[in-house]
Amino acid sequence: MNQAASAAQQNGQEYYDVIIIGAGLSGIGNAYHLQKNGPGKSYAILERRDAIGGTWDLFRYPGIRSDSDMHTLGYNFKPWTKPKAIADGPSIRDYVNETADENGIREHIQFNSKVVAANWSSAEAAWTLTIEDMNSGETRQAKCNFLSMCAGYYSYDEGFTPEFSGTDDFKGAIVHPQFWPEDMDYAGKKVVVIGSGATAMTLVPSMAETAEHVTMVQRRATWVASRPAEDAVANRLRKFLPDMLAYNITRFKNTTRQQLIYNTSRTDPGRVRKELLALAKQKLPEEYIDQHFTPDYNPWDERLCLIPDNDLFNAINAGTVSVVTDTIDSFTERGLLLDSGTELEADIIVTATGLQLVRLGGMEASIDGQPLNLAETWSYKGMMYSGVPNLLTTFGYINASWTLRADLMAEWTCRLLNHMQKVRAQIATPTLRAEDADMKAKEWIDDFSPNYMKRSMHLFPKQSDKEPWVNSQNYSVDKKMMRKAPIDDGVLVFTRAGQNARTADDDISVAAQ
Repeated sequence: MNQAASAAQQNGQEYYDVIIIGAGLSGIGNAYHLQKNGPGKSYAILERRDAIGGTWDLFRYPGIRSDSDMHTLGYNFKPWTKPKAIADGPSIRDYVNETADENGIREHIQFNSKVVAANWSSAEAAWTLTIEDMNSGETRQAKCNFLSMCAGYYSYDEGFTPEFSGTDDFKGAIVHPQFWPEDMDYAGKKVVVIGSGATAMTLVPSMAETAEHVTMVQRRATWVASRPAEDAVANRLRKFLPDMLAYNITRFKNTTRQQLIYNTSRTDPGRVRKELLALAKQKLPEEYIDQHFTPDYNPWDERLCLIPDNDLFNAINAGTVSVVTDTIDSFTERGLLLDSGTELEADIIVTATGLQLVRLGGMEASIDGQPLNLAETWSYKGMMYSGVPNLLTTFGYINASWTLRADLMAEWTCRLLNHMQKVRAQIATPTLRAEDADMKAKEWIDDFSPNYMKRSMHLFPKQSDKEPWVNSQNYSVDKKMMRKAPIDDGVLVFTRAGQNARTADDDISVAAQ
């Protein structure tokens, strides 16, 4: 057990004010904000793997890169200074590790520590975590007052692959991008990639650089937009301005642009459709765009796929990539049989078919011994859950860069913890009021239709159309709600160990005076 694990003890047991689960982009950022804005709080980060980076360390498939610019995917406190704004996975991994090392965060991380269960005790005002050592299989326990979930939203143990008939008949290799073999040799091979989401759009042009040919098979078309891999404005500003100032200007420019495009796609989707198709038709024949890149849904009903510097379109024009829009009948010995009757020969088939969503990092949670079912709760500001004390989940944007929201949530967490300290409260619980009884229930992620989300939304909390029971996907709204709105909003109920939430308000109010 490292220094972080032995740093705090309470009644002979490992104890922290805050435990952060996950040492990826969100977890390291969360720790930075806690160190800066939550002085004196003891904390540990529990990371199930043996490395920092989360997604950016786990995924090693060819061409792995961001599909957001790093001036918004980067932290609000650490400027991105490399020329490429659409960065590759190793560069992002280095950025997260550098952040951890510059701020003394690594010494707080307990690696190979998977949280399998968490139970809240109202009597103790503490979460007790059951932690599995990923090397030995042994379990231990640790306690904390506040639990910050930064473990992402998908399973590390399995990706999503539909049931395909005939997979045992195929004589070549079948691989899911989430579990890419280090020794995978595709040079001079025929490759078929199933899927047309962000992963496929990354894989296909990268593999085409050395493969004999790559075919992307899609069930239906996906909206695609190209932008330069380098941000000319950002690179020019850094020549004349301090890095942080140049970064902030670029960040403002890009967040404004992201919101404008998204809002226009909601209010005037026809205009956005027309513009995207016009840009695509500058790079590929009109009939090709009509057949393979003209979706039957509006832009941002699903996430818009980014291709830097037109790399996918360039590979199609070069003849190293082709796109097939069809459905799959079965795998065969030689490749894929499509419902149209066409057989695609392949040496390697890549199933870029999505992620398997999980809640709370896949751990089992309970409140005073009673199992917690998130589907029965309401989302509080997209961070906490009705009736669930001292638990916050970081979830970024589906329509903008993840870290924009992760930073806001980390800032808000510090505001909450500081308020609790001020009023001498140990517990903060989002609590439904009488006026919330007739709230209209909406899905936790609303107005967004990709299958990997839709098939799991029934497992997640509900949201409403009135604050604070919302899971906003709007950066401007979130900035006001998380930075400006009062912490003591009449919905968060503040108590101490053993107190009844409905009778504690007077005591907490006196403590605040």
